[in-house]
Amino acid sequence: MGKLTVLALRVVLVALLAGSVFVQTVMVPLLAVDLEGLRPDYAYLRTPFLVIMVLGIVTAQVVLVCVWRLVTMVRRGTVFSHAAFRYVHIVIGAIVAAAVLMFGLAVLLAPGEAVAPGIVLLICGAVVAILGVALVVLVLRMLLAQAVARDAEAAQLQAELEEVI
Repeated sequence: MGKLTVLALRVVLVALLAGSVFVQTVMVPLLAVDLEGLRPDYAYLRTPFLVIMVLGIVTAQVVLVCVWRLVTMVRRGTVFSHAAFRYVHIVIGAIVAAAVLMFGLAVLLAPGEAVAPGIVLLICGAVVAILGVALVVLVLRMLLAQAVARDAEAAQLQAELEEVI
């Protein structure tokens, strides 16, 4: 990965992390104030909705930090090691947690007439899409495992070759 690519990716990661912190610290409290005006029969939705919102943002922040660490490992040339798996596993876990949170939101909104049934169906579709992303990352993890195995095999063959020479 070139220096310019790493720099561009880090700029994007910083912007996304800063934006998520802004949403957590400014937008969510404003949303909480707006939700105080809910009709009394929907007031029970306020707290769980805000909790799901904050935890969803946290899952995104966890992914951003792990991607930052993986980019650092790429830059150092150490990404093809077992240490990278820790970050990939955390990313997969965070994505699955985000899907669970979205499904929780669908379950929260499904009863009653707080939102149209189509909205709940769209949220469930988003859950499937998020789980699809988790599966893509899992496939990439398998590719990383193959690359780590090949790297270890190459190092072993190099050592054997040096012994012969």
